[in-house]
Amino acid sequence: MSSADQLSVPLSVPLSVPLSVQRQSIFPIEGDDWASIAARELSDIATEEAVSQLQSWNLHVFMRRVAGKDSHQQLSSVLPSDVIFLEPPLAV
Repeated sequence: MSSADQLSVPLSVPLSVPLSVQRQSIFPIEGDDWASIAARELSDIATEEAVSQLQSWNLHVFMRRVAGKDSHQQLSSVLPSDVIFLEPPLAV
């Protein structure tokens, strides 16, 4: 028996789930940083707290390394092509 035969999915588990609800998100404007996005999109929250929330909801951007920088500790800035989530992950 091959390993592929051993990894069967039960028939009761759907293979795909339609996306009926999506997280609110934006594409940044050129020159945006975490603070400018926070001020514009989460203006009802203190800037420092809003920045912290945005970064925790967008680890795919916040923790991205910058290629070619001298320091391996350098983190990237926000790019206009990044998808920035404006709310936490939705419960399933």
